[in-house]
Amino acid sequence: MPQPDISVNDADFHADPYPYYARLRAEGPVHQVEVTAAEYTPTFLVVGYEEARRALNHPGLSKNWASSGVLPGVATTVANSNMLETDPPQHTRLRRLVAREFTTRRVQAMRPRVQQITDELLDAMAARPQRTADLIKALAFPLPMTVIGELLGVPDLDRERFSHWSKEVLAPTSLTPSTHAHQKLSDYLAELVEAKAKDPGEDLLSALIRTRDEDGDALSSAELIGMAFLLLIAGHETTVNLISNGTRALLAHPDQLAALRADYDGLLDGAVEEMLRYDGPVQNTTYRYAREAMELGGTAIPAGATVLVSLAGADRDPGRYESPDTFDIRRAPQGHLAFGHGLHFCIGAPLARMEGRIAIRGLLERFPDLAEDLSGDPFADPASWIGGSLIRGVTRLPVRW
Repeated sequence: MPQPDISVNDADFHADPYPYYARLRAEGPVHQVEVTAAEYTPTFLVVGYEEARRALNHPGLSKNWASSGVLPGVATTVANSNMLETDPPQHTRLRRLVAREFTTRRVQAMRPRVQQITDELLDAMAARPQRTADLIKALAFPLPMTVIGELLGVPDLDRERFSHWSKEVLAPTSLTPSTHAHQKLSDYLAELVEAKAKDPGEDLLSALIRTRDEDGDALSSAELIGMAFLLLIAGHETTVNLISNGTRALLAHPDQLAALRADYDGLLDGAVEEMLRYDGPVQNTTYRYAREAMELGGTAIPAGATVLVSLAGADRDPGRYESPDTFDIRRAPQGHLAFGHGLHFCIGAPLARMEGRIAIRGLLERFPDLAEDLSGDPFADPASWIGGSLIRGVTRLPVRW
C-alpha cells in the first residue's frame, strides 16, 4: 500500500482517525509513512499494541532529538532540558529529582482544592441564563490550568498567552519547524524560576529549586526551566482533552452515560480509564530515533530513522481489546497506553486521573440534562478538532442543559 502522509491537515482524519489506523493495522503493526512537517527520512508509525509497548521502552530508540541530527535547522532552547527529550542516564537523574517532590502525597493533598475549583467553575456555568456554554472555556481548560498553575506556584499565569504558546508547541499551525513558541515559553519560565529562587514558597517549583538527592545533586537553572515547561504543558493540555474527549464519548453513548449516572462509586474510575483508552488525549507520541538498525513488528527500521508510536492506534488493537471500537465503561482497560509506558510514562498521570474523575462526576451531577449543543448548524459537528498528529482533542465543545 502507498505510504500515507500523517501530517496533512485533513479534517476527516482529525475528526476520526481510528478507521485510518485500523486499515493500517490490518496490513501490519508497523508502517513507513510520510511526514511533510519536517525532513524525517524515513519515518515509521507503530499502530500495534504489543509493538507499541516494545517501542515505548526500547533502549535502542532515543528521545533526544537535539543530538540525533534529524532537525539540523532547528535550534534548541533551555525548555528542551526536560525529561521527555532526554535518555538514560540523564533522564533517570532528572526523573529521580522531580519524583522526590512531585509525590502521590502532594497530589492527593490537592484533592480538596481541585474539588473547590471544579465547583466554582460549575457554579459559573449554572448561572448562565442561556443554559449553554463552550465546555472547553467553561471547565475543561480553566480547571487543569488553574490546578497546575497553583501547583507550580503561578496562580497569576497569563492563560491566554500561555495557551497560545502551548498549542503552537503541541500542534503548530505551520508545517515549518519553529522554536518561536518554545523561546517565548523559555523566556517566560526563566523569569519565573529566577523569581521563585529569590522568593520561594511551598509550591512544587520552589521545592524543585531546593531539592537535593543523597549525593547533593540538584537541578540546574536550565533543567528547572525545562521541568517547568514540561509540567505546565503536559500538566494541563492532556487533562483538557481527557475531560472534553471523555464528555463527548459519554454524550455519544447514552446507555453508558445512564449506567455511570446510576453508579458513580462503582463505575467512575473504570469509566475514566475507558475514556483514556477509547479516545485518549494524546494521539501519537513525540518522535523517537533509532540509534541502530533494528526490527519492530516484522519491519526493518534502519539506523537514524524516526519512529512515531500511535497510542490511539495501539489502544484500539483487537489483539489486545475485544471489540476495541466499542465504548464500554464496564470493560477492564488496564494496560492502555494513553499515558505511555516504560521509563517515559507520564509522571503527572495520578493528577490527571484525579482531575478527570472530579470534573466528569461534578459535571454530570450538576447538569442531568447535559447534551451537545447542535443549535448552531444541525448538519455540522459542533466540535472543532485540534490539528497535527500529536494531540487528540477539540478546540471548542458547545453544550446545553
